[in-house]
Amino acid sequence: MMYDNLLTRSFSKHERRKLGYGALAACLLITLSFFIVFNPYLGPLPLLNFMLSTGDDQKSFAANDTSSSLQMDKEIITINDATSSSQEAVARDPEMVRNDKKLINDTGSSRQTVNEIVIKDSLLVNDTSSSQQIATDAATMDEKIELRCNIMGRSEFCEIKGDIRIDGSSSTAFIVSSETDILTAENTSWIIRPYARKEALEEKDFARKWSVKLVTDRPDIARCTRNHSVPAILFSVGGYSGNFFHAFTDILVPLYSTAQPFNREVQFLITNRKPRWIAKFKTLLEALSGYEIIDIDDRHDIHCFQSLTIGLKGRNNKELSIDSSTSPYSMKEFRQFLRSSYSLKKITAAKIREGDKRKPRLLIIPRKRSRAFTNVGEIAKLAESLSYQVIVAEPGSDVLGFAKIINSCDVVMGVHGAGLTNMVFLPENAILIQGWLAFRSIYLDKQNVTLDVNRFRPTLVKALELLHQ
Repeated sequence: MMYDNLLTRSFSKHERRKLGYGALAACLLITLSFFIVFNPYLGPLPLLNFMLSTGDDQKSFAANDTSSSLQMDKEIITINDATSSSQEAVARDPEMVRNDKKLINDTGSSRQTVNEIVIKDSLLVNDTSSSQQIATDAATMDEKIELRCNIMGRSEFCEIKGDIRIDGSSSTAFIVSSETDILTAENTSWIIRPYARKEALEEKDFARKWSVKLVTDRPDIARCTRNHSVPAILFSVGGYSGNFFHAFTDILVPLYSTAQPFNREVQFLITNRKPRWIAKFKTLLEALSGYEIIDIDDRHDIHCFQSLTIGLKGRNNKELSIDSSTSPYSMKEFRQFLRSSYSLKKITAAKIREGDKRKPRLLIIPRKRSRAFTNVGEIAKLAESLSYQVIVAEPGSDVLGFAKIINSCDVVMGVHGAGLTNMVFLPENAILIQGWLAFRSIYLDKQNVTLDVNRFRPTLVKALELLHQ
């Protein structure tokens, strides 16, 4: 009562009304402030996701759960990452999609047919200017990053899943992760030479070194300019690839082991590019990947993938073999793949029966430059006297042509050398002859070989016996 009398004497009725309205507004403001400040502590509320555009880079942010965990099992690292960005594919007019520079059959089309094999372009969005960037770097909730690196075997490789950004100019594969996960990881960077012959990797300029780095999504990290819809395999065609034997045992066999599980839905990224090598084995490369090969060295665009294998798997200590511990495939399946890719018709070597008038085909690889047979005519005459049909041929740059010749034969003989690698095209149960006497003659005595046909006769007879079994 005392306070009412005091207010009555001090303020007019109009002033008291204004004071009441002000007090009510102040109460409402205090209440709103209370909810804003203490809202996070009032229990679970529906999550609000929002997108914020920030200028030319069109960088997007999402309000997300920032909890993360790091699990490590030997060389396998699993990261539940809340700050890694994923690349969104945005549908655009087809004319806005620009094709990559093509290394194989560049016709200007993003979809080609070569030998009835469809070759496509794996790009989702093409853009080289940040001011027109369509694929934005949007953070995704609880995105899982997987990283497994093997640097102990004969072949170095890393298998990666997550937000992967490949910078060819610095030979680096960036894996965007959270700061917490990077701080708690044992390793955050690896050096890989993606060529499957580790004992030779220290040679100068043998194969380009590539870095694999865990990074946070900070402003100086490269932004995606080219996003791809399929996984990628990055490998080198440098090293000894000019040698036919090394082309198979160091590259093509482990590449088959690595790429075959993708059923051609994989993008090849080549480092240490050799155009002639790519052209020579174009048929096999196109049989393993349905997409245009990308020369990844020294590029100024950033190619982004959700899955990457850098280096090749399946290499072990035996030449021309597949490591069963890292691959579900075998050399038998690889040879079947070769026959299918090159349309080789003969699956099994001739099985000669009693009274059979068919003659087994014998291929003599003479070699002309070095380690050559000096008496090819005498060897052929001996073989013909034993009912062989003799063919004399030497491999050249035409892989398919010689593959068809050797696939048509039942027995192959030659001096030790890269040319005998063509045995991978032989039919099942065929016979290969490489004698120790010739081997010794090459490495201990001299380069060219004169074969003693009388001593060699039992070897050809034995080959006939094997074909009868």
